[in-house]
Amino acid sequence: MTCVIPNDSLPRKSILVAGASGYIGSRLVPKLLPFHNVRCFVRNPDRLDPSYRDQVEISIGDVLHSDTIRKSLEGIDVAYYLIHGMGNAKDFEKNDRLAAQSFVAAAKQANVSRIIYLGGLGDDNDPDLSPHLRSRHEVGEIFQQSGVPTIELRASVVLGPGSLSYEMIRSLTQKLPIMICPRWLSTPTQPIATEDILQYLFEAIALPLTQSDIFEVGSHDVVTYGQLIQMYAQEKNLTRILVRVPFLTPYLSSLWLGLVTPTSAEVGRHLIEGLRNPTTVSDDRAEKRFSHRPMSTAEAIHQAVRLENS
Repeated sequence: MTCVIPNDSLPRKSILVAGASGYIGSRLVPKLLPFHNVRCFVRNPDRLDPSYRDQVEISIGDVLHSDTIRKSLEGIDVAYYLIHGMGNAKDFEKNDRLAAQSFVAAAKQANVSRIIYLGGLGDDNDPDLSPHLRSRHEVGEIFQQSGVPTIELRASVVLGPGSLSYEMIRSLTQKLPIMICPRWLSTPTQPIATEDILQYLFEAIALPLTQSDIFEVGSHDVVTYGQLIQMYAQEKNLTRILVRVPFLTPYLSSLWLGLVTPTSAEVGRHLIEGLRNPTTVSDDRAEKRFSHRPMSTAEAIHQAVRLENS
């Protein structure tokens, strides 16, 4: 794993982080602050980390309200879009679409030079792609076709304390010595450590770009969700037995998940529907264009457990 420290001679940019109070956004902001001027776009400023709240400019609004988006993007060079509506009502796909279109229109009006969007892995041609992943890809397509140069980073499970997927794995493993598990535990994925996705997002600011592009990122090893549970159990010195059954639907799985994890049944359903789709890296373009090299899945889980114990 490599971690590149930027050259201090590079000019400071004005950066907007839309979704700054979320899991990724709240960890990206302090990484940006030593090198750039950061504006945080949030609905509730009280959710911003008090350790850096006084060091950022705060723009309060809702991504579905075009007026607040326009104001937040004034004078911005690079805009991060780290927002998605998986936890919203049944029309989250429509809201995601409208929010992206509103953001693009405001970015063009403000002459934003680059959008950096964090999306999700998954095959665009998969007819069974989950609504969650399909919406992520649709938002990426809106940015790609916007005329504003866009870097779309596609990632799978983010491994780190506080990440929704990681907390699901953690809760299942800690609370259930014997797990009756559906078929999605055999789905292949390429997770990524929180530290690694943050570094990719950071490097994307200065990545040479002639046109909008998509980069798939993840650790180099392909694992299943069942293996992630066993790897976490091994780190915690736990013995876990997985009993696979074919008849648990995503809906039933989400209800079961809600009994043992912090997620709601609605969020759990969208999350599990996405777990049925393979989310693996299909090419090495990110390795060729980015200097960062991600850690292995085993290293990522080891680091995450160490952080949750600290």
